[in-house]
Amino acid sequence: MLLRMSLRLVVLLFLFPACFCIAQATSQLPLHTSNYQIVDAAGHPIRLMSVNWYGFDEKEYVPGGLDHVPLTTIVGLIKSMGFNSVRLPWANETLEKNPLVSDYAIKANPQFRGKHAMEVMDAVIDALAKAQIMVILDNHVSRADWCCKDDDDNGLWYNAQYPESAWLADWITIVRRYRKQPWVVGVDLRNELRSGATWGGDKKFDWHAAAQRGGNAVITVNPKLLVMIEGPQYSTDFRGAEKLPIVLKLPNRAVYSPHAYSFGTHYKNYAELKATFDERAGFLLHTQPAIPLWIGEFGTCQTLTPCGSDPNGTWIRGFVRYVKEHPEVGWSYWPLNGMQSSGYSRKYDAPETFGLLTTDYQNIAAPRLLDLFRSIGLQPQA
Repeated sequence: MLLRMSLRLVVLLFLFPACFCIAQATSQLPLHTSNYQIVDAAGHPIRLMSVNWYGFDEKEYVPGGLDHVPLTTIVGLIKSMGFNSVRLPWANETLEKNPLVSDYAIKANPQFRGKHAMEVMDAVIDALAKAQIMVILDNHVSRADWCCKDDDDNGLWYNAQYPESAWLADWITIVRRYRKQPWVVGVDLRNELRSGATWGGDKKFDWHAAAQRGGNAVITVNPKLLVMIEGPQYSTDFRGAEKLPIVLKLPNRAVYSPHAYSFGTHYKNYAELKATFDERAGFLLHTQPAIPLWIGEFGTCQTLTPCGSDPNGTWIRGFVRYVKEHPEVGWSYWPLNGMQSSGYSRKYDAPETFGLLTTDYQNIAAPRLLDLFRSIGLQPQA
């Protein structure tokens, strides 16, 4: 009997190595970095395979779908699709004002009636943790709104209403709030730096220096967290990081987080796509100090094709191929949501065309995408 069980385990490890790593992560938190990999507490390599679930960053101040189905239904779908982690965007406004949540935004979850936004966040994170799904807290915007434009006053890590001192204080507050929750494994310091942000240079726009200040503030409160650092140009361009790397007070905590979409791209073939990504971000896998990559956002139409920015699905297939060729690179799809939240150019409860879930949040809307993601480690569960 014991021999048969051992042989079965060997076969499972051979056939499903990605699944084994994920299982290890669930029992051996916290995470840290080692060379160009994220590893668990026992040193086993972990690939963060995440999905973005937005809403705490927008006008409803709660994640999408709580108006359609119970929280446990959405968490169950995340688990069934095979994701081991969730990138959870939030706004400084949501944390600082902590508004009372509107009944319409949580009508399928009456337990949240009369609750404030941060109480709902507590419940969402608890539900994800109970399902053994890791959480990366993402400071998406200062003022709650849809992201992103150059002139939306959310392009830097601060603005007149929310200065850097508030940004740092808010990070300290939210990290302290979840310090005892081991399933909160990381923070994404700021989403898609733009509006003049640079990697070094003028102090007013120097994101590199600000990221080090923010990262050090976070790990002072909770030294167990990963610190995800995005880059300028909507986090598509890390050139400069090879000469000016991120150095935090604690080693083995920093992770670079580029983003990638097909918008404005015109690649003739895969070789051109690969060369462009390598020039702007992929080269970080060969620089020192060694810092892992986690692609915090990439997305396409839920139908895969046709898709306006990628009509034949050439870009998304090419990008997934790139990730497949770099198994040490983690990733996070944008988004989970089946419907939009309120924000700039967005209409509440309008279909989310990039979303993985159906508009009623009860089923998978993008099975072809999930099939594609199997090649980069995702293993849907029964």
